[in-house]
Amino acid sequence: MSAPRFAAFAGSWSQPSKTRRLVEEIASRAVRAHGGSAHVFDIGDLGADFGSLRQPQQGPHSRHLDAFLQADALIVASPVYKGSYSGLFKHFIDLLDQGALADKPVLLAATGGGHRHALVIEHQLRPVFGFFEAHTLPTGVYAAASDFDGEAPGADLAQRLDRAVRQFSVHFPHHHAAPLRAVG
Repeated sequence: MSAPRFAAFAGSWSQPSKTRRLVEEIASRAVRAHGGSAHVFDIGDLGADFGSLRQPQQGPHSRHLDAFLQADALIVASPVYKGSYSGLFKHFIDLLDQGALADKPVLLAATGGGHRHALVIEHQLRPVFGFFEAHTLPTGVYAAASDFDGEAPGADLAQRLDRAVRQFSVHFPHHHAAPLRAVG
């Protein structure tokens, strides 16, 4: 079996973005833990006309969509807007064929200003990926602004990230890179 390919999608348009920073951190930890490579992108990378896109075959977004569909595992995160994922995040998901994510392991994540939206993963994201018959990892990662020490994840967030990333091992049992360091 070849080394796993991860695709990490941040459903945020903002630059800089805590959501993008979170998926970069998760992708980095996943590659360290399981080997392979990661393709990280966000809404801004999909081009200015992405919101009006109806067919995903052409344009600057196609290489990101291809990487997403060809990945062995996915990391997806959205900022929370009005209690749910962002509209452009959902637009990206709406472009996928119904069977495109079947049996694919997915680590779900979200970001928000405070902890009151932490259940967005369970109530909004998990059902969407259940529709696609993806294998969502048991641990989703919600990160509020207070979970970061500047750009770096704080100790509690780092522990939650490591716990979630370890859950990919069920899907890639023969690919282990350097062991994760204990935080603390």
